[in-house]
Amino acid sequence: MSAPDGSPVGAERSIGQLFASATTEMSALVHDEIALAKAQLKQDVKRGAASGGAFSVAGVLLLFSLPMLNFALAYGIRTWSHWNLAICFLLSFAANVLVAVALALIGVVFAKKAKKSKGPQKVAASVKETAGVLQNAKPHPRPELPRDEVPAIEAVARSTS
Repeated sequence: MSAPDGSPVGAERSIGQLFASATTEMSALVHDEIALAKAQLKQDVKRGAASGGAFSVAGVLLLFSLPMLNFALAYGIRTWSHWNLAICFLLSFAANVLVAVALALIGVVFAKKAKKSKGPQKVAASVKETAGVLQNAKPHPRPELPRDEVPAIEAVARSTS
């Protein structure tokens, strides 16, 4: 088994390696938080588009179907019931209005869902929580080695060329 940076588990890692590992993990966490925020924003935009689409369809349906549907429905009611033609046209208009109201209510439901969704706020709260945890994080205590077992630190000469 090995640690995320490839070193064997249980092996002593230098502070530089630990810092590099922590930096890599923090970078990955930030990238994941940004990806989550983008996904939630995309979902909110889709809901808003569905709401706008439902409102648009309701308006277009009411506008373009009125003449054709009113004539067809009114004459159908007249044939079926033998009522006055004016009453038949009023009933066909009322049916069109009911369909448009139903589509508008669907649009309102989608608009409320898009407004309720707090995707970016959830991500911001998650990032603040992560930052709070990291601020309060303390390093794990290391057992002290007896003086005779302290590993020797070798000096390394570096050339300036």
